[in-house]
Amino acid sequence: MRLADLEHYDYHLPPELIRKAGVEPRDSARLFVYDTRTDTVIFDTFANVARFLPERSLMVLNDTRVLPARLWLTKETGGKIEVFVLANQIEDDERIPVLVDRKTAVGQKLFFPNQDFFEVVDQTEQIFSVRLKSASGQSLSSLLEAYGKTPLPHYLEGAEIGEAELRERYQTVFARAGASVAAPTASLHFTDAVFHSLDERHIDRTTLLLNVGLGTFAPLREEYFVDQRLHSESALITDETAEALNTAKRSGRPIIAVGTTTTRTLEAFVHDGMIESGAGKTDIFIFPPYEFQIVDHLITNFHLPKTSLLLLVDAFLQHKRAKKNVMELYRIAIENHFAFYSFGDSMLIL
Repeated sequence: MRLADLEHYDYHLPPELIRKAGVEPRDSARLFVYDTRTDTVIFDTFANVARFLPERSLMVLNDTRVLPARLWLTKETGGKIEVFVLANQIEDDERIPVLVDRKTAVGQKLFFPNQDFFEVVDQTEQIFSVRLKSASGQSLSSLLEAYGKTPLPHYLEGAEIGEAELRERYQTVFARAGASVAAPTASLHFTDAVFHSLDERHIDRTTLLLNVGLGTFAPLREEYFVDQRLHSESALITDETAEALNTAKRSGRPIIAVGTTTTRTLEAFVHDGMIESGAGKTDIFIFPPYEFQIVDHLITNFHLPKTSLLLLVDAFLQHKRAKKNVMELYRIAIENHFAFYSFGDSMLIL
């Protein structure tokens, strides 16, 4: 596959199908079920997702947390500057990667409202590195919680949602740790009631961590296809999660991946058909054709045209020997007024 082939993954979406806010309750989102074995499409609501899943299967979710990574700070001149903390890329507290919307330079100070500040220490192309100087003793995460705003994809800019609501709705109910700048949106539909229904069908759950970065929204480039590598993101699979997955695989229990971030992590950490635990980075690029080693069923949202996420879904359909490709399924979804993107409806591929 080459960059030019992306033209086959383009589609027109009526603007009214871009949902600008989450539904209430979360599990009232619609569910588009496609059974690849029977070539059957079923419409339902996410509250009923458990009834479509195989009993005694194992579900895997990404429990990363979205940080309020957008800051409006003050330059030494008194001018305002927007600073986007690339939280998922932080490796060293002395060199915190950020993007800015105004001119700045090495040596300049960018002040928080409490007079803690970032000092610019380096620049590599568009990314600046800053060092936190905190007279207050607050950590970066504390300062982000106090002064940051939740980052939103460009198609949600201008949505009339307050910050307090965003921090709740653009976050999964089970988020625990991590440093993502975008949500694992396939998981936004889950509620305690859904988890209870999964328990009733003896569907076990385990979690992994992948810190979602801005690369998930970045345009694809030719070198990604040549190198078969994508943007890099940090990930973690614990010994407990690896053991649960490998035990399920050995016993023939189906693995259900919730989201493309979970799917990428699982496929990146597999070796000879088994999951290896550990922390690291993944730049795996999944596009057709691709033989999945771990994932048997996929829960995902409806994705933007010509993106790596859309390619992953089509690769999974091809792997399942589905009669319909992703563009045919999206055409059906659009004709039936499913909502798309981050706050949109859900798709289950069996």
